[in-house]
Amino acid sequence: MPLVEFTALLVLATAMSFTPGPNTTLSTALAANRGLPAAMRFVVAVPVGWSALLLLCAAGLGAIVVAVPALRWAIKAVGIGYLLWLALKLAQSGRLSEADAARLSVGFWQGVALQFVNIKAWLLALTIVAGWIVGHEDGHARMAVVLPVMLAFAFTSNLAYAAMGALLRRWLAQGRRLLWFNRAMACVLVATALWMVAA
Repeated sequence: MPLVEFTALLVLATAMSFTPGPNTTLSTALAANRGLPAAMRFVVAVPVGWSALLLLCAAGLGAIVVAVPALRWAIKAVGIGYLLWLALKLAQSGRLSEADAARLSVGFWQGVALQFVNIKAWLLALTIVAGWIVGHEDGHARMAVVLPVMLAFAFTSNLAYAAMGALLRRWLAQGRRLLWFNRAMACVLVATALWMVAA
């Protein structure tokens, strides 16, 4: 892969991975509410699920989704519904004890599945497949470069957001700070869901 293309990939990966979205918002909220160890299942699930999505898009699933509007709408609808449900759970959790009692929990397999209804994940996977993989004779070699880079970015960005949430945990435990933090994170999820409706 030429250096110019690799640099463009790194710029795209940075912009898409480190800007707020469903994954980074949940990583932050899970760590703030339940601690970094509890959030790590989700942090690890994101790159695993997204890698599976990227490989399936490269194998042709992306072309099917693009070609079948009903399938695109179904993915969007499930994604929007799930984000709104998570936002509701998050907005109702105002004490660490409530979060620890599993009012706010997203496990490994839920994190993997979330990638398949996350419109931001689909956009990134389809963009990478179209721009860096499909139509190139060395497509398999390119995938061997792209996949580990994207895995690293997905893991690092979610770990960074989770670490930030964990650092805020003790401060958020005082008074009603956690409730307002959770409501702010819920608003980010709702805004993401609204963006998905408009996209």
